[in-house]
Amino acid sequence: MPLALALSPHLDDAAFSCGGTLARLAASGWRVVMATLFTESVPDPQGFALACQLDKGLPPEVDYMALRRAEDEAAARALGIAPPVHLPFREAPHRGYASAAELFAGPRVDDGVVADLTPALADLIGARMPDLVLAPQAIGGHVDHVQMVRAFRETGSAAPILWWRDYPYTVRSAEPKQPLGPLFADLPEIAVALTAEDAVRKRDACAAYGTQIGFQFGGRAGLERRLAEEGNRERFRLAGALPPDFPRDAIAAHDGP
Repeated sequence: MPLALALSPHLDDAAFSCGGTLARLAASGWRVVMATLFTESVPDPQGFALACQLDKGLPPEVDYMALRRAEDEAAARALGIAPPVHLPFREAPHRGYASAAELFAGPRVDDGVVADLTPALADLIGARMPDLVLAPQAIGGHVDHVQMVRAFRETGSAAPILWWRDYPYTVRSAEPKQPLGPLFADLPEIAVALTAEDAVRKRDACAAYGTQIGFQFGGRAGLERRLAEEGNRERFRLAGALPPDFPRDAIAAHDGP
């Protein structure tokens, strides 16, 4: 059974950005695993990290990341894929990034997380031996996405890669930031056309992230409106050749602007 490994910076990125493709792969007989990097619980969060929790209506004593990991498990069930993998790294607000603006201003010089992420990702890829990897392009410029891409590239993985467009940054601006854009500019673009079932599974998976959809979209109705803006397409840059078992009927014959 071929294996697809989706490398997600946060507990929602893979489902938001390529959940329909993951559902299609699973329905086509693939084993599909979402592995999220920044999932560690941090006792007694302070400052901006605490504010990120409070602004979602969660009191300080709640283990915010435990809630998010449970949401991720529910999202995987909605997609019809394997239970997710959660790596023990801290999100940027727990690594010294002190405001929302700093999250999108590029990596801090004292943020050494790439040195820790790289061997962890190499071990994960070596143990799983994926036939296909799905990973973000870091569109939008969130520092955790940028650092994840840098670490993943350091592993030297030889698997073909579908580099996804980071949602919802892709629908927030006509020209979102693309700090790593030159890395992907020469790769061919492909689009996966979602079936009605793929779209429903993706919708339900995204809705499973209850701590996020109010903050990100204003609630489920807003989520569904934003998903509709993608036109039942998920777009990627392809590095390498798609495996022969990839469902060819999923590739859109024409992907307009």
